[in-house]
Amino acid sequence: MDDWLDDYRVQLVEKKKIVLKIKVIPKAPSCAFKGVMADGTIKLAIDRAAEKGKANAAVCSFLAKAFDVPKENVRILSGQTARSKLVEIIKE
Repeated sequence: MDDWLDDYRVQLVEKKKIVLKIKVIPKAPSCAFKGVMADGTIKLAIDRAAEKGKANAAVCSFLAKAFDVPKENVRILSGQTARSKLVEIIKE
């Protein structure tokens, strides 16, 4: 497991909410984290096309599973139609 991902999981448990900068790579062979860029943006490959909200739904589902929260606790704050997004994750 990546240390940066564990750090974000710990922050989520402690603060109950985190906001992540995500850069989405659509139409990838599978959904997976692809690392962290120099500015702290997380690269995330998604196996869906960026059409009709399919990629956004896949982003939310993947992050919900990765952070062990319900899908409704993952929300895209900005970047609905862009590859760069701000995503809020809430732990109840």
